Amino acid sequence: MDTSTNLTRALLAALQAHGAREIFGLPGDFILPFFIEAEEAGTLPLYTLSHEPGVGFAADAATRYGGGIGVAAVTYGAGALNLVNPVAAAYAEKVPLVVVSGAPGARERAGSLLLHHQVRSIDSQLTIFREITCDQAVLDDPGTAPALIARVLARCVRESRPVYIELPRDMARVPCAPVPTLAEPTWDRDAVAACVREVTARLRAAQRPVLVVGIELRRLGLEEQAARLARQLGVPVVTTVMGRGLLAGRGVPLLGTYLGGAGDPLVADAVEESDALLMLGVLPTDTNFAVADGRIDQRHTLMATEGKVFVDHHVYPAIPLAALLEGLLDSGLRAPAPAPEAPGRHCPCDLHADGAPVWPLDIARGINDMLATHGRMPVVSDMGDCFFTALDIEDADLLAPGYYATMGYGVPAGLGLQARTGERPVILVGDGAFQMTGWELGHCRRHGWDPIVIVFNNAGWGMLRSFEPDACFNELGDWHLAAMAAGLGGDGVRVRTRAELAQALQHAATTRGRFQMIEVMLPLGAQSDTLARFVAAARRRNGMC
Repeated sequence: MDTSTNLTRALLAALQAHGAREIFGLPGDFILPFFIEAEEAGTLPLYTLSHEPGVGFAADAATRYGGGIGVAAVTYGAGALNLVNPVAAAYAEKVPLVVVSGAPGARERAGSLLLHHQVRSIDSQLTIFREITCDQAVLDDPGTAPALIARVLARCVRESRPVYIELPRDMARVPCAPVPTLAEPTWDRDAVAACVREVTARLRAAQRPVLVVGIELRRLGLEEQAARLARQLGVPVVTTVMGRGLLAGRGVPLLGTYLGGAGDPLVADAVEESDALLMLGVLPTDTNFAVADGRIDQRHTLMATEGKVFVDHHVYPAIPLAALLEGLLDSGLRAPAPAPEAPGRHCPCDLHADGAPVWPLDIARGINDMLATHGRMPVVSDMGDCFFTALDIEDADLLAPGYYATMGYGVPAGLGLQARTGERPVILVGDGAFQMTGWELGHCRRHGWDPIVIVFNNAGWGMLRSFEPDACFNELGDWHLAAMAAGLGGDGVRVRTRAELAQALQHAATTRGRFQMIEVMLPLGAQSDTLARFVAAARRRNGMC
């Protein structure tokens, strides 16, 4: 056996070979040997943050936007269990994230004492992570470790879901063979051909076909193939909420994002009246389709997701999305005429720089003006009205946990995006979510990051106020967040008027090297039109009105 390397370095090389470009982590005693080896090896840059949720969200965003896989390295127990929520979000939204957790060594496990960070048993943590990852490996034997690492990383990439690797601290430096590369899985080409024939027959017979694109396309690296198919078919293209920003700038007839009764009536009509709704990589979640209020006829849907294709009331199992796309592209099915020009999505712009108070729609206008003047920037949003406001921003790339809907994603996700790509993000975050993870901005100066952060400050949990406007528990008070920016190594400004917002955005766009925080003080009750429509639709659906 070739033992020219040790277990940690074999793992690092395998992570890099499967698409990792950096490690986000937080040191602790059980993971220290891994950190020391990672730092000395220099195989992947190592970025440390302040709290494990931020580590998880940063790693999640790095792979959501930059491709490959994300890596989060934490210690046992108190570290890894803090990571449960980000990993659960990654599982729900199909993000290929690798958790590397330190663990007690063999001698410690064999002792009679309970170990610090232990819960019920030594394996309680492994049991918990089995529920929120698609594969797991405990690297307690250098002879079996290479095969285990190869298996879990292959599944992480193939299924685009998190995996869990546990590294006992006494194993970090043991000699170990390199990790092998596994062969790509094959599929049943006859089954794929039969599926393609049925799908193309339905599309040929349709009078109002529509292509709906979802987030699996980006997770699996299939966005360009989907754009080629859209151009070949010449049909209108719609994104889901989770797939917002897909196919932007790729020359396809994009109508916009489907939000049912909460969104653009033109988009809703195209989707709900279609007689062949081809859904590629779309997850059938409530955030994507509950606002449809049952107006989509399932008999007209052709859905490819989770490695299956659903047509009417039957299912083609084991049909990878890549195989279906390849078959459709090779089928010869083409538009009978040149693709119709999409009517175009008119994003709000031309912010009136006057003394009026700022509402969420004004923030969207100001950002659209800034992007038009200074060029495209990726947008990262937390959950709340900042997310619904982001839907009014031009078709820039948007990262947000739109289905799992966890708070605290925005700031660390923006940092992860800039670490991976070098691109400067615009981060939208509410004051409630900022209180959770916004302090990770303090790491910008040592890592060289300079995002633009826009805080929607309504001194409370504004989206929850939309559902329960009279509840006192939604109040947070005013923390004067912009005043804290200097201590964190950035610049902060508080704005109350549209003129102040316009000036602050211009300054932020032209100032590099330090993060720029714009704390927008919103009037009580201010909300985006999209959120208002979404809340109304949700209340109707849930019988609340």
